[in-house]
Amino acid sequence: LLCVFCIAFSICWRTGYQYEHLGYPPGYPEPEQEQYTPPQLAPDTPRIQLRLAGDKRKHNEGRVEVFYNGEWGTVCDDDFNIHSAQVVCRELGYLEAVSWSPSSKYGKGEGPIWFDNLHCTGKEKTLALCPSNGIGVSDCKHSEDVGVVCSDRRIPGFKFVNTLPNHNMDIQVEDVRIRAILSSYRKRIPVTEGYVEVKDGGKWKQICSSDWTELNSRVICGMFGFPGERKYNARVYKMFARRRKPSYWDFSVNCTGTEAHLSSCKLGQVTSVKSNGTCSGGLPVVVSCVPGRAFAPTPMTGFRKAFRQEQPLVRLRGGAIVGEGRVEVLKNGEWGTICDDNWNLLSATVVCRELGFGTAKEALSGGRLGQGMGPVHMNEVQCSGFEKSITECYFNKESLGCSHEEDAAVRCNVPAMGFQERLRLSGGRNPYEGRVEVLVERNGSLVWGTVCSEGWGTMEAMVVCRQLGLGFASSAFQETWYWPGEVSADGVVMSGVRCSGTEMSLSHCLHHGDHLTCNKGGGRNAAGVSCSETAPDLVLNPQVVEQTTYMEDRPMFMLQCAYEENCLSSTSSQAPANSYRRLLRFSSQIHNNGQSDFRPKAGRHSWVWHDCHRSVSPLHHMLDNGHVFAFVLAGIEKVYECANFGEQGITVGCWDTYRHDIDCQWIDITELKPGDYIFQIVINPNYEVPESDYTNNIMKCRCRYDGHRVWMYSCHNGGSLSTETEQTFPGLLNNQVTHR
Repeated sequence: LLCVFCIAFSICWRTGYQYEHLGYPPGYPEPEQEQYTPPQLAPDTPRIQLRLAGDKRKHNEGRVEVFYNGEWGTVCDDDFNIHSAQVVCRELGYLEAVSWSPSSKYGKGEGPIWFDNLHCTGKEKTLALCPSNGIGVSDCKHSEDVGVVCSDRRIPGFKFVNTLPNHNMDIQVEDVRIRAILSSYRKRIPVTEGYVEVKDGGKWKQICSSDWTELNSRVICGMFGFPGERKYNARVYKMFARRRKPSYWDFSVNCTGTEAHLSSCKLGQVTSVKSNGTCSGGLPVVVSCVPGRAFAPTPMTGFRKAFRQEQPLVRLRGGAIVGEGRVEVLKNGEWGTICDDNWNLLSATVVCRELGFGTAKEALSGGRLGQGMGPVHMNEVQCSGFEKSITECYFNKESLGCSHEEDAAVRCNVPAMGFQERLRLSGGRNPYEGRVEVLVERNGSLVWGTVCSEGWGTMEAMVVCRQLGLGFASSAFQETWYWPGEVSADGVVMSGVRCSGTEMSLSHCLHHGDHLTCNKGGGRNAAGVSCSETAPDLVLNPQVVEQTTYMEDRPMFMLQCAYEENCLSSTSSQAPANSYRRLLRFSSQIHNNGQSDFRPKAGRHSWVWHDCHRSVSPLHHMLDNGHVFAFVLAGIEKVYECANFGEQGITVGCWDTYRHDIDCQWIDITELKPGDYIFQIVINPNYEVPESDYTNNIMKCRCRYDGHRVWMYSCHNGGSLSTETEQTFPGLLNNQVTHR
């Protein structure tokens, strides 16, 4: 037998406040909000990189540190003001500065003090453009290191770009590519083999192979999203080089193999080019890369694979797109996180390569991609960069006390699959919303068309937002008459779409293929989405359930309200008023471990009056064997009101508690026979509300009932234990519960 207790949140149409964080095009009456565009800097602008560091802090605050000339240093607080803080925060991708702190509030830094007496206007594109004494000219001590607090809201669309020039490079490598030469590789996606070319002065040039090493190839493959390099047929490329005269770059390259990008490698010797155009003792550099299993090169039309993790010891959770997320490792059969102390690009790259991606673009700290709930398994991780797994890296086993506010995360380089070119959002007020239009082949030509909205839901919308690199879905729409798309694309070209949520492209989801079926038609009834860079993540606290469960026998005449609200089993309808019902009571504590506040879809306009309780509540439901229970969703922080008025929700990092002693916070087990059971609670059945992680929406316990007492033990969230352990707990594997 199986006890199933489900918590479901109903869905309503979007209301105005939900669009506040999204930008609007110029001229639209709503307030315009800037979208991020990488700054265009003059060639003579000093290239720097910023980070926030220091003692225990949130991810959006800390000591200002500057990387320049191959070394990290700090900024002096002399003449520093809110305008300088504004430049720092915006360069780091935050909307604005909140405050700044002098006198090494976040601890003393190390290395040079790169900036002193800064006089920024607040509009500079980089701190290097602010007037100062000059880079490295300072009379300060590290007791004067400045710190800033930035807003926790990111600039929409912000992406970290490594703008640092090489330590020895006199010219900036504007771009790098792998150009497929052989016809068999030109047709493949992704491109895994070909010439390594750099763009110098607007012209693509090859690199001479005379001083090229496997370590260089390792870096090239990593920056293009591949975990490793392999050998290739050099004879074929020799023949090709004889037929076409290469154009060589002026420099060789010297990499150690741990760099995240070619621009971080050092320049080698000047390339010696002979009069006939060949380089001394070499040919154009060719690399051949090994793709991760999820990116096996296949013609676009034949690609049908959903993403799967490659290694059982490490995983990513809470990320919006493939190749990013909170790092979790498996230890003693339980998944846990990594503390961000000493977390850097080198360690992050080990994780990325282990999972079948390339090098790391970013090593994120401060729980930036959501917080875990299990143990913190590793702290002060130090990797050489060549480990096969992050579990092989050194870490401090004695260092304890990290909280999940310090969970480490990564963003990895992934191969360019071209998926985003076959999908677009049309008609929306900003780049994050619109009618979904896909590019398909019809009668030998490519045409744009719409997606049938029958059955269109959150999981399908999630895949669309991921494919476009726009984060998570915040809503899925089955009518889009308010978003006029391209008239030429009104026709339905895809129907019957069903996604599991792991797909990298909408075309990988189940769908009808060439035999379309759509009674609603396209145009105004086509599928639509709105996307958001962040999402909430609801997780139950299993310890609270385990510690608060107990039984109560209550007379039927005291359960009149509960009966009217269908909070009792169906047999209660024949029970006399003086009989007793046996209730299994427990408290449930729901945490929001995501990156944005949870707001229920049912707004105040849909609240209903309960005559029994003389109060109103939103239409949220619990489901137990087909019986629906209503309850009030309450916020812990005063941002939201636990009352008959005001908005309700759960702030990031907070939780909402449904106490055991409130009505309907129970299971009616009057007819349950003694025995051993699996007790299961499911949040958000059928993925009705967008979340950043659905794998943790199930909580299971072992339950023993002897007819007089009840024991609840081994309570845990779904996905928190190893696969072998989880298989010993029968029941649901995901939260797709069907209402009956």
